[in-house]
Amino acid sequence: MSTMIPAIFCDAFVLAHPSWHPILSAGLNAIHAADPHYLSALAGDDFLPDQGRLFAAFAQPLGAVRYVLVGEGPYPRQESATGVCFMDGAVGPLWIETGLSKQVNRATSLRNFVKMLLVADGRLALEKTTGDALAPVALKARSMDSTTIQTLGQLQENLIANGFLLLNATLVYRSHVVPGKEAKAWQPFLQAVLTGLLTHGVSGLPPPTLVLWGKIAERLNLLSIAACFPKAVSEHPYNLSFIANPVMGALFKPMKLLEKSSASK
Repeated sequence: MSTMIPAIFCDAFVLAHPSWHPILSAGLNAIHAADPHYLSALAGDDFLPDQGRLFAAFAQPLGAVRYVLVGEGPYPRQESATGVCFMDGAVGPLWIETGLSKQVNRATSLRNFVKMLLVADGRLALEKTTGDALAPVALKARSMDSTTIQTLGQLQENLIANGFLLLNATLVYRSHVVPGKEAKAWQPFLQAVLTGLLTHGVSGLPPPTLVLWGKIAERLNLLSIAACFPKAVSEHPYNLSFIANPVMGALFKPMKLLEKSSASK
């Protein structure tokens, strides 16, 4: 690690699996090489996620990654920004008696993702995914003999068990910086991550699939190394059309993410 990298970023390695540490170092050095002032300015600024959670997405071993899900950036709320793409720290239970919990409904992208999974599982009709249609689904999900996951934490466990690296196109959020500009600064880091996945992947297995959500995530296609990876691309889940996206439905349907795994029971 370069001595020019502020300690706050090196200290954040503690939440990442050791197999990622050399790649994270390479990524930070690449950011510094592209813009020697960016990381020092960021270190002196307020950004999310805080509490050392910048690299929390890299908690699983490098060799376990089969999919790289790329969103836009951290949630713009301290309690919500966990350092893991799409995992809103303010969300606990997924269900209430009348449907999805208030916390899920507040997190628009998460709400549409859950609805997409319900449609893919055949639990919800595509032509009716709001209001009264969710009540019987929630009632069944909350029943005593239900095999349906109950919390966002269990959904995260299922995603990780399926080999997902839950990453954002920009790892930080600052209220005074346009997300697209922030994402551009992190592209050298993402280049290092993809290079690491390609170089240190499990022998005999194909490269992980890049699951790109939204236009900022799609900018990864500008990196030459992205051509080496299979891809599944869609609009960002904050769009209602995501619920019916056939590419996402086909990708996630076999995974049964809403079913309890042995880890989440």
